[in-house]
Amino acid sequence: MDTATATAASGSTPSVPVAGTGPAPAPAPGRLPARSAAPLGPRLLPYWTAAVFFVLFATVSALRFRSMATSSWDLGIFEQAIRAYAHLRAPVADLKGPGTNILGDHFSPVLVLLAPLYRVFPGALTLLFAQAFLFALSTVPVTRAATRFLGPGRGLAVGVAYGLSWGLQKAVDFDFHEIAFAVPLIAFALEAVLRGRWTAAVCWAAPLVLVKEDLGVTAAAIGALILVRARRAVPLAVGLVVFGLAATAVTLGVIIPGFNGSGSYDYWNKLSGDGGPAPRIPLDTAVRTLLWLLLPTTGLLALRSPLLLAALPTLGWRFVSHEPHYWGVDWHYNAVLMPVVFLALADALPRALVSARPWLRSYAHHLPAAALAAALALTTTLPLARLTEAGTYRKPPSATAAEHLLERIPDGATVEADIRPISRLTDRTRVFWIGDTRGIAPDYVAVELHDGRKPEQALDDARKRHPKAVYGLLGAAGDVAVFQRIGRL
Repeated sequence: MDTATATAASGSTPSVPVAGTGPAPAPAPGRLPARSAAPLGPRLLPYWTAAVFFVLFATVSALRFRSMATSSWDLGIFEQAIRAYAHLRAPVADLKGPGTNILGDHFSPVLVLLAPLYRVFPGALTLLFAQAFLFALSTVPVTRAATRFLGPGRGLAVGVAYGLSWGLQKAVDFDFHEIAFAVPLIAFALEAVLRGRWTAAVCWAAPLVLVKEDLGVTAAAIGALILVRARRAVPLAVGLVVFGLAATAVTLGVIIPGFNGSGSYDYWNKLSGDGGPAPRIPLDTAVRTLLWLLLPTTGLLALRSPLLLAALPTLGWRFVSHEPHYWGVDWHYNAVLMPVVFLALADALPRALVSARPWLRSYAHHLPAAALAAALALTTTLPLARLTEAGTYRKPPSATAAEHLLERIPDGATVEADIRPISRLTDRTRVFWIGDTRGIAPDYVAVELHDGRKPEQALDDARKRHPKAVYGLLGAAGDVAVFQRIGRL
């Protein structure tokens, strides 16, 4: 049995020798190794890291929005909900269907925190900047924990590798999503676990139940993790486990069905299928996703930390689901796992550095730099790489032309739209998703013209969707066409 194995068996964390000082006293179980107070400069490293990543994330989000490169309707859905909160109304998102209360789709009351900011700065950019701030904020606990474990150099390498991680970058590229709140909450909770601050860990983890309905199970997993690491915090840990599981059960069984027009939770069919043959995750896809999560980020060393327990709920529902979009490494689904794997790396490295196995000590010694190098290499194919391209800073003429056309739609109008026009309309009009107005004949129809599609074809489609209304072409520019209702039949 090597030193790391013996330590794991005893449930304590070894001290990390510092050159010229000899071994430090063994810390209490579950706590980080004791270090002398760092100079002010190193103590500020986590905050400087967060500031830099906020600028990077906000810039890439703003430039993408400026060029009308929105990839999903989610940005519009969340803006509609937050706009309603900002005006003290129920969070109705008409893009999900006219009059749809978003709390009947996903339970994310945490979005109300953005309402005051949105009231002052209405627009989709407010959501994108808030998300950039939340993702950047999560680098503080990751970098802080890593520097406490490993010193300023290696700790900064881990923190920067986390900020550059593919999971965060892909989430930044996915417009806006409520999980932006979960990322820093999980990071701060797990940092508190590493520091043995059990009350703080519970306080950071408990609000996860307000971010999204499945995250109550993640909060429960963090409670179970506290049970593993602390013998004196059993009541707190058990309370968090019970609270997280109970909140999930109440949310899925009572709250969401109560706000849902069908009286059910629409996403159960992602787990049970729609009655026909349902796809199952292929083994090679599951292995590939797990390797992406653990290999370029932590060199698989995170497998030596119990902190990975916090990743199991998210991986569980994704892999059990019949929805292929949940299985892979695209979109925003892996962002909540990034703080887990990097803090697991910070937890595992000190034990590996004092292992009785020379190869493991050498591997752990070089791993922070290797993780940073891997993150930098992967970044060449990820969103932040666009900041190195001159074309990123030039606004496409098509975007300018489309914006001028959409500005001709008056405030307060009802509009049926698809993805690109949505982001320029949800802050001042009532927007429906194309083909889902449920009998409402909107004042305007704004659509993209894909693959050489002509405005006349789009106009014909609009007339077919609304046979009792008469529409005429208002204008076409920048691959966007807008039609105005000019009468009724």
